[in-house]
Amino acid sequence: MEDRTPVNTAIDHARHTPYANPGRHADLVAALPADPESLSAVARNVIVHYRASGEQLPDSSRHDIDARWLESILDLDQSRHPRPLDHPRAVTERVQGCCRDHTLFCVGALRSRGIPARSRVGYVGYFVDGWHHDHVIVEAWLDGRWRRFDPEVADPRPTLPSPMDIPRGELGGTGFVTAAEVWIGFRRGELDPSTYGVGPEVPGFRGERFVFDEVIHEVAHRFGDELLLWDGWGRIGEPDEPVSDEDARWLDEIAQLLVAADDIGTGAEVAEVAEVAEVALLDRYRRDPGLHPGAAVMQASPYGDPPVVVQLRR
Repeated sequence: MEDRTPVNTAIDHARHTPYANPGRHADLVAALPADPESLSAVARNVIVHYRASGEQLPDSSRHDIDARWLESILDLDQSRHPRPLDHPRAVTERVQGCCRDHTLFCVGALRSRGIPARSRVGYVGYFVDGWHHDHVIVEAWLDGRWRRFDPEVADPRPTLPSPMDIPRGELGGTGFVTAAEVWIGFRRGELDPSTYGVGPEVPGFRGERFVFDEVIHEVAHRFGDELLLWDGWGRIGEPDEPVSDEDARWLDEIAQLLVAADDIGTGAEVAEVAEVAEVALLDRYRRDPGLHPGAAVMQASPYGDPPVVVQLRR
């Protein structure tokens, strides 16, 4: 029998969060496969990346990207395709989204099976040589370990030979590294943050401020607030706003706790240190308004539309 009790967790990742709960579409999601490869294929069938599809997507569905709840994403899908989620959809008729949404879909489906799963926010170097895209992937408790997979990648590639079982990456490499690992590497002078961001073709959304904000997103996603990547709250700043020395020192502590909580070294002593860090991080997240989104967020727009305040349902 599969061990579904993950180590070093302060919350139950097998329980639905408001964001990843399929709600009225629970039966559709319950019918999905649980293996990463098959589940990822269904996620790509339902959701298309709004910038990287290779197709001219319709303007009428451009605001799909702001559907922050899995239930809302499935509402959009079922309004266009009232049929099982694995039934083929035309690319231009899929729900427009991004890596966060593919991951949210898989996380919700896995939790519906009682499998602990969570989204991880960080950077990958396997899309464009020499660039590290901000990215969200799935981390699920499978085969007695936290296993990472990228639901957006259908086939292996030279820089990612195992997209359904991604090993821990190295700074400056082509694999996945968490936002916290990138921040710590930057603060130690081990990497150039100007190569970490949305994409080499997108000016402004890169560098120290961008990585700073991504660490806050990483904490929120870890503890069940799987917010949009263009949501702002707490100490998240504008793309061109400098990071103050005070904020940098504050984030140093948060990033260190994130990395310590991820420690999967062997031995009871290592596990105890990781568990202590996880509990401390959750406590900080709940108490610190610089980390926690509270009742509302400022929703920006990757299209350049004016930002709006969005009330979060609880």
